[in-house]
Amino acid sequence: MAPRSADASRKTAETDISVSIHVDGSGKSDIATGVGFFDHMLDQLSRHSLIDMTVKANGDLHIDDHHTVEDTGIALGQALTKALGERRGIMRYASIDLAMDETLTRAAIDVSGRPFLVWNVSFSSPKIGTFDTELVREFFQALAQNAGITLHVTNHYGANNHHIAETCFKAVARALRAALERDPRQPDVVPSTKGSLKG
Repeated sequence: MAPRSADASRKTAETDISVSIHVDGSGKSDIATGVGFFDHMLDQLSRHSLIDMTVKANGDLHIDDHHTVEDTGIALGQALTKALGERRGIMRYASIDLAMDETLTRAAIDVSGRPFLVWNVSFSSPKIGTFDTELVREFFQALAQNAGITLHVTNHYGANNHHIAETCFKAVARALRAALERDPRQPDVVPSTKGSLKG
């Protein structure tokens, strides 16, 4: 089977980002975006999806973290789209309820070629350290849009904002891992009655 690997880059007046992924990896990551909390979350995304990731980003952090976080989501989504090609042989659908201490979050995914995000997550504070909590949604919006996935994320409950954010990344990671697994019963079939998952 062909390796599911790809690179993507994005260079604008606001950011310069390069991404390399290997879908059938072991969860190794090399992340440096200049945003400490975001690096931690991307490490979780890689580790729990088993997608090897290298992410290097230089952004206009003197303004804020927004462009760096959003554009990293764009580049990762584009790399994922390239790596999956026609999306043959994937399981396509997955969902998980993921617990972390007092927090429980659900992620459900359809690797459909049709981008859509449903976001039912609230934070009780605008910041986790210096990181804007609203950027968690912005990252997943960019990822879903550019990876061509339908993604629903719901935080059932939680008190600690760090835990809420982390369960979002971990739940999406585990759902991605399951949805991108190769289906042994139809290893070369596009899992759609349309015969295409191109949107």
